Amino acid sequence: MKIEIKIPSPGESISEVQLTTWFVADGDFVEKNQEIAELESDKATLTLNASESGQINILIPEGGTIAVGSIACLIDTDAKNSNTNTTSQVKKAEEPAATHKPVLEQEETQHALKVTPLAKEVLKEKGVSVEELLMKAHRIGVKEVEALLAQDSTPAEVPIRHERSENRVKMSPLRKKLSQRLVQVKNQTAMLTTFNEVNMQPVMSLREQYKDGFQQKFGVKLGFMSFFTKAASIALQKFPNINSMIDGDDIISFNYTDIGIAVQTPKGLMVPILRNCHEMPLPQIELAIARMAQKAREAKISLDEMSGGTFTITNGGVFGSLLSTPIINPPQAGILGMHNILERPIAENGQVVIRPMMYIALSYDHRLVDGKDSVGFLVKIKELIEHPERMLLNGDDPAQKLILG
Repeated sequence: MKIEIKIPSPGESISEVQLTTWFVADGDFVEKNQEIAELESDKATLTLNASESGQINILIPEGGTIAVGSIACLIDTDAKNSNTNTTSQVKKAEEPAATHKPVLEQEETQHALKVTPLAKEVLKEKGVSVEELLMKAHRIGVKEVEALLAQDSTPAEVPIRHERSENRVKMSPLRKKLSQRLVQVKNQTAMLTTFNEVNMQPVMSLREQYKDGFQQKFGVKLGFMSFFTKAASIALQKFPNINSMIDGDDIISFNYTDIGIAVQTPKGLMVPILRNCHEMPLPQIELAIARMAQKAREAKISLDEMSGGTFTITNGGVFGSLLSTPIINPPQAGILGMHNILERPIAENGQVVIRPMMYIALSYDHRLVDGKDSVGFLVKIKELIEHPERMLLNGDDPAQKLILG
């Protein structure tokens, strides 16, 4: 019996997906629940699984765009799992070597090298073996051949040739959607960016002091993102205009903080959402960040886990960025950008000292957020990172709280 494997729906409003990769070949035997293909929509990546065991008959080629509900392949459940490849390989091994590959092909196979067709012609013409070029390149091209031959010939005998190539691939739905959203931000928002700098020494000292105990207790490493996420959730409650969005002629403000954490994946940028950050202690935030980031990188994250969000944090510092202007994730009103930590001289209590400093940036929609609130928000982030104990009191100064109540 042959059963149909159809393209599942990644979510509402999505009518088609791109079949990016088949994990199996046509005619292979697949097991029940085995991942057989990868699908990509403009919002997420998901896998296609075999619902039963059997021999697969692929109907849709890689790279093709297909409507949700269409048949991607058939599985013949009556087929048996016979390892014909092994048998054929044994037969081939037992066959006498009546026909021999050309010397060049034997050497290419032996050394696992890729020799371009034009390079093969030159090697054959000059009577040079691959062995002589083995230490010069992993992939032998005309340039490498000519370089070797030039050692025993005059420049006039060996003409200079240069290989030129280009690669064209179809833009993925995720990249296409990201491009549209970036242009949308530019054309439909009044985006501005304000900057500040943060002394990371207090947080780094805390991290160094408690990192071993934290990992032993919670099973994950203590990072910087959890501190900034906690600080942002507190600052958003102090400056509600930044925790809001425009809907037509209305402004929607939220009494909760659902913060998106930008994660770079092989498929592009994804932004998992951490719900109710204002209610989460720092360890819980760190665990949630680690879990969501791993799911995003493994393409296991769902659309629901990336939907919504009232604010976003992105960290270009992991790639070495010193300063940048992050782009708002619409319809949100703001995004916080973290950057690289570098030791710099600063003035502290009348003295020049060296401290690990980070530039931070807030890009915001000026239609919703005034300059005063944007600057105040970043100052609050700075205060909380430089005095992390204040996060226990929702951002208040412990001494002020003690004296003034």
